[in-house]
Amino acid sequence: MAKKTFFYGAMVLTGASILSKLLGAIFRIPVTNLIGPEAMAYYQAVYPIYVILLTVSIAGFPVAISRTVSERLTFGDHYGAHRVFKISLVIMALLGTVSMVIMWLIAEPLSQRLGDLSGAVYGMKAIAPALLFVTVIAAFRGYFQGMQNMRPTAAVQVTEQLFRVITGLTFAAIFVGKSLEYGAAGATSGATFGALAGLVLMLIIYAAKVRQPGFREEIAHSRELFRSSEQPLSKVLKALFSITIPIVIGALVMPMMNSLDLAIVANRLTDTGWDPSEVRSMYGQLSAMAGAIINLPQVVTQSIAISLVPTIISAFKTRDHEFLGRNVSISARMTMLISLPCSVGVFVLARPIMLLLYPRYPDDAMAAAPSLMILAVGIVFLTAIQTMTAILQGVERQWRPMVNLLAGAVVKGILTFTLTGIVAVNIRGAAAGTVGAYMVAAFLNYRAIKKYAGITVEWRLVVVRPLISALVMGGCAFGAYKLCMTVASGSLSLLNANAFATLAGVAVGGLVYVIMVFATDAISRDELAMLPKSGGLVRIYDKLSRSRRKGR
Repeated sequence: MAKKTFFYGAMVLTGASILSKLLGAIFRIPVTNLIGPEAMAYYQAVYPIYVILLTVSIAGFPVAISRTVSERLTFGDHYGAHRVFKISLVIMALLGTVSMVIMWLIAEPLSQRLGDLSGAVYGMKAIAPALLFVTVIAAFRGYFQGMQNMRPTAAVQVTEQLFRVITGLTFAAIFVGKSLEYGAAGATSGATFGALAGLVLMLIIYAAKVRQPGFREEIAHSRELFRSSEQPLSKVLKALFSITIPIVIGALVMPMMNSLDLAIVANRLTDTGWDPSEVRSMYGQLSAMAGAIINLPQVVTQSIAISLVPTIISAFKTRDHEFLGRNVSISARMTMLISLPCSVGVFVLARPIMLLLYPRYPDDAMAAAPSLMILAVGIVFLTAIQTMTAILQGVERQWRPMVNLLAGAVVKGILTFTLTGIVAVNIRGAAAGTVGAYMVAAFLNYRAIKKYAGITVEWRLVVVRPLISALVMGGCAFGAYKLCMTVASGSLSLLNANAFATLAGVAVGGLVYVIMVFATDAISRDELAMLPKSGGLVRIYDKLSRSRRKGR
């Protein structure tokens, strides 16, 4: 049952996350075209601070709630599970309120320290209320995930993003005429309105859950059964914070790495002779244009990680090492099967992709392409970090990912400071620093999994076969792009020909990759059959298998 839940939960969250990211792309790309890369620099300057405060509020608690609720429900203690949720909800509401107030109060003095990006103050204030709304949502999310119900998280995620797109684009269009700073703030306000809409929906879902027949009776009955073993409030809080604190510290490392870019890059580029306007454009190209693309593969791997934690916990607590190893292996393979083609595809089509997404700013798009090519290499390591972090959290080693990410952050700081100070490298040095950080953290996480879970990866199955498939795909995608570009350039404008050729290259690459995955046995028939509604894929797999047998 746990195995089925892992796949089903991952698929539900993946579907919602893909839709949510598509909505995010619908927002990010038009808003960049609407207000321009320079205004996007103000927009991006808000988020490192916002993410740090949000991380402090929510990074560890959903996992802590999910783990604790799952453990209570394993023994039938529905009252204990609901009590943990209520305690956590109060704590998180307080944390969200404090974070919101801090964001509002520090917005002005902090923005003054950003020099040429001081106009970000308006965006910081516009996004402050979102800290409260998102934090409260996270408490409900952890509760439902602990019950292995991913649907509320999925529904709220899509709703939140939809309202963010609508309101963010609307207010960006309204205020950009006044100034670039106001336009960026209008775009930023979409996060607040989206979070409010998500919170309203989550409250409706929870109210429906409470009204379900037998819900209150089940809690009352379990309270009587477990009255003698009910833990005092202090012990519940200690258990929650023992899980939360290391995860929060570890999660802070990522926004700290982004803050390193914000703190180091602008000053280093200015010191080497770049004009302030050029510095803002380059930072916007890296963070808003290239950075937005490499985050897309995380849609699926985050879903894998969230759904994996309860399964790993169950196997670890019951000492079912075979089941633990099987789920770790499957999750690692799913991560590689997703991240490797994304990494190769983005690398070989970096320039066409940037021109396709940002047609109003072709010069900025072309300038951002080299950074995107570098960041594409980091996709594999970033997605691996997410999955391995979930595994380590499941085997109660939540401190290890934090320590490993800190090591990566040190590497990033050194590389970014050194490389961005080289005139010929400039902003690409920050991209290289990010990739270096991901590589170090991923390597250290893998060593920790081998040590604490006693599991090793079968490299040929997990990495080599998907990598071969991805490389073949990359070659075919690039070849298809060049061919279609040659054909279309005679009758279409440069941008239209590029759009047609890029989409054709992606389509060809996707088809080739699916065929190669089956041809190299990178995934088995039994694993395909585990996926919901996988009958069509299984039939394709069977046909290719019969063809291979006849060929022999």
